[in-house]
Amino acid sequence: MNQRILVLLFYFSLPFVLLAQEQGVFSGSFQGNGNFFLRDTAIGAANTPQYEHQLYGADAWLNLNYNQSGFHVGMRFDLFNNSNLLNPQGSYTAEGIGRWFIDKKIDKLQLSGGYLYDQIGSGIIFRAYEERPLLIDNALYGIRLAYDLTEDWQVKVMTGRQKQQFERYSPVIKALNIDGFVLGEGNKTWSMSPGIGVVNRTYDDATMQRIVGTVSTFSVTDSIAPSYNTYAFTLYNSLTVGKLNWYMEAAWKTKDVLFDPFALKTNRDGSTAQGRLVNPNGSVYYTSVSYASKGIGVTVEGKRTENFTFRTNPFVSLNQGMLNFLPPMARFNTYRLTSRYTPAIQELGEQAVKLDFKLNPAKNLSLDFNFSNISDLDNQLLYREFYSEFQYKKKRQWILTGGIQFQQYNQEIFETKPDVPLVNTVIPFADFLYKLDRKKSLRFELQYMSTRQDFGSWIFGLAEYSVAPHWTFTISDMYNSSPKKTDKIHYPRLDVFYTIKSNRFSLSYVKQVEGVVCSGGICRLEPAFSGLRMSVNSTF
Repeated sequence: MNQRILVLLFYFSLPFVLLAQEQGVFSGSFQGNGNFFLRDTAIGAANTPQYEHQLYGADAWLNLNYNQSGFHVGMRFDLFNNSNLLNPQGSYTAEGIGRWFIDKKIDKLQLSGGYLYDQIGSGIIFRAYEERPLLIDNALYGIRLAYDLTEDWQVKVMTGRQKQQFERYSPVIKALNIDGFVLGEGNKTWSMSPGIGVVNRTYDDATMQRIVGTVSTFSVTDSIAPSYNTYAFTLYNSLTVGKLNWYMEAAWKTKDVLFDPFALKTNRDGSTAQGRLVNPNGSVYYTSVSYASKGIGVTVEGKRTENFTFRTNPFVSLNQGMLNFLPPMARFNTYRLTSRYTPAIQELGEQAVKLDFKLNPAKNLSLDFNFSNISDLDNQLLYREFYSEFQYKKKRQWILTGGIQFQQYNQEIFETKPDVPLVNTVIPFADFLYKLDRKKSLRFELQYMSTRQDFGSWIFGLAEYSVAPHWTFTISDMYNSSPKKTDKIHYPRLDVFYTIKSNRFSLSYVKQVEGVVCSGGICRLEPAFSGLRMSVNSTF
């Protein structure tokens, strides 16, 4: 606590010291969410502390930043009261300084200390980042030095420990990254941005002792020889030739202790169980080729992942303790039903391809076609999607968007539900926006999901009325038209949004079905929700 008080005093006193020398820039932001839980056993919104007795939960983040004379300092205060972000089935209460940092550029050297966000390449071997909807905050608590070798080349080193809510994980992380930019000679129609990176994670004694203790219960055939140090290497490059861009990255990881939930474990007493610690090498190969010209755009991506779970230790689970980030290989869908079944990245093994094709045959017409296919390393299908969409604009009057999605989704793997069939869906959808005048508009959505698996078929409808620049009102309903698990149930939602300058307020009544929530390919299964939601977002 004394350390936090000192940090607060330092943060608030520094701007005033600097202010006497030169005028600085102060900025910040606030995000706050409040949930009022209303128990509803019909949809499964029950049997958690919030529904049974707490009845309320809140999450909030207050960012403060100051820039002056080459200094950049910042602090963030985090608050969680009866929050279900850390564990959707549990309750988490804590508050304190969630982040602070100091950054200074001295000639060619940039010094940074505190809680740092950064990544190497696309993040495959290292990414320290924040994803608030899933309560991911993988900041590196340590030091970073970045030195400009030339105008186009930089070397960067980092060391520290990963954040764990308001504490830190014990293993130590070290990283080296060198990248740059090369411009083609002559007509200069090409350029490339190559780079290399190395990350080392060293276990602390307590983590190693826990691993050894766990392994000691295994049979001789399942036993492993853990090492204190694991190294990950990456080589990447982005090549641009005219309108063509090609990115490639190859990453490898030395033997690393990780938990395989599908491996069979044999104990010394002869009993067996599902899931055990293993110690394999890992690899990822990823590439993306894109071409863009007037009226046309094509992107093709491919990825192969094998045993690339890279965490602070093998005992953390879900979205905690991740040192890296693997690029998702499925389309980012925004409509309620088209995004209901979204595949989570399979760190232990997947091979995937994605194709996106955009076409503008006329000034007021755009077309979008997408195909994704994800399988495991034995070619078992995990996810497949065909998606097509058109958008037609009538100048200053209305916009019509429509399309259809076909999906196959392996619920047994993505949601660990045993002995369930592949979910097959067909989802047509339409979105119509009509401008009543310069400030007022109406928007309607209609979606239908046809499936015989999981909960069965759904209908979703939404109506929205906007009065610029302040008010937006929405009403929607998701209806289980052909239920497989429950009776026919309506899931209504009412929203009111108010925006004034850089402040946005919302109040919602929500009844939401159980489903998967994803952000950037990182997913988790969310239980049903029933209640009121409030939010405030502000920048200054």
